[in-house]
Amino acid sequence: MTADPSSRDEPTGTSITDADPRPHVVVLGAGFAGLSAVRALRKAPVRVTLVDRHSYSTFQPLLYQVATGALNPGDITYGARGFAAHTGAFFRKGEVTRVDPETRTVSLDVGPDLHYDYLVIANGVTTNYFGVPGAAEHAFPIYTRAEALAVRDRMTGYLDHIAATGEARGASVVVVGGGATGVEMAGTLAELRNTVLPSRYPELDPNEVHVVLVEMTDKVLPPFAPRLREYAAQQLRARGVELRLEAAVKEVRPDSVLLADGSELGAQMTVWATGVAAHERVKSWGLRQGKGGRIVVGGDLRVPDHPEILVAGDIGVIEDDALPQLAQPALQTGRHAGRTIARLVAGEPTERFHYKDKGTMATIGRLSAVADIAHGPKLVGVLAWLTWMFVHIFALLGNRNRIMVSLGLAFRYLAQRRGVMVVGDD
Repeated sequence: MTADPSSRDEPTGTSITDADPRPHVVVLGAGFAGLSAVRALRKAPVRVTLVDRHSYSTFQPLLYQVATGALNPGDITYGARGFAAHTGAFFRKGEVTRVDPETRTVSLDVGPDLHYDYLVIANGVTTNYFGVPGAAEHAFPIYTRAEALAVRDRMTGYLDHIAATGEARGASVVVVGGGATGVEMAGTLAELRNTVLPSRYPELDPNEVHVVLVEMTDKVLPPFAPRLREYAAQQLRARGVELRLEAAVKEVRPDSVLLADGSELGAQMTVWATGVAAHERVKSWGLRQGKGGRIVVGGDLRVPDHPEILVAGDIGVIEDDALPQLAQPALQTGRHAGRTIARLVAGEPTERFHYKDKGTMATIGRLSAVADIAHGPKLVGVLAWLTWMFVHIFALLGNRNRIMVSLGLAFRYLAQRRGVMVVGDD
């Protein structure tokens, strides 16, 4: 019996055994790539099941704003079940434990297995600690909603503790990684130290709270144009961020970071903002993996040995054309994967994926950002900051999210100099 679509409960079985004769497409992951693939399949003659371990999708580029208190988690999350219903798909909540390409089966931690005719793997990646001793145990990543909240709780909890007890002076936050996330995190923390700490924690001397950014190369924001990198470094230093460039992390300890040159940085909190890798269990799926555990695919995003499997987003890599692990490549590969399945169902040949680079941007703080627009201007300062605001707010899925993020960011940056800090509840 065909399931009632209004219930959005996934029927078991494949198109071969189920009463619904349409090919069954299973999409793993409700991130940028997964949602883009589902949207691209909306008018295709297939039934789609979207799978994610959470019932929501997270807008990851703004997680650091959650970690530093400007936004609440609900401001940057969107209901995955509602999205699925809106696009005519089913939704299944669960964590993928196994993918068997031979039987075309996906196993979850709860409920029956899912059988597919086509599979889109878009379940993203996780933090890569690069084998650094103590990093996984003592550093705080900010790749998920829960991790961002953990950073926020640790930061405010520690400040409350030392304000009440006076036990420690010279508190330090060490941010590891000079990419966009690390620069945004370090710049925001330093700005909050300068503008919010005096009124919120009058017991503490802001000069005794340090923000250190550690980067193993000789520059911050390595992928950006030289003028933008130099501007970002100058703006970080102007906010009081100590830059430790060409510094590799040897070990992360509970209250310090040991560098390869033998120096040791005191750290009441270490934020890990460098590198990602595929989830460990992907190794058991029997698919060829490249650097960082990314699944190797052909130019049309299909797995060569299993052409019914497509890979999109950070977890995939085209063998002869590696893409950056950013939002735009995820969106574009997800859309291409969905369209490729629609072409296959229609008996049409697949097409090679071509990435359209739209540029990258990062914010350093209030009225300060860099924007490297592809085939366009390279912006710094207020204009780049306004561009960053517009792009990120527009990219959010729901109108409620756009309104709440607009209010939260406006309140942070407009009220910041009056010592106001937003720290809300989930």
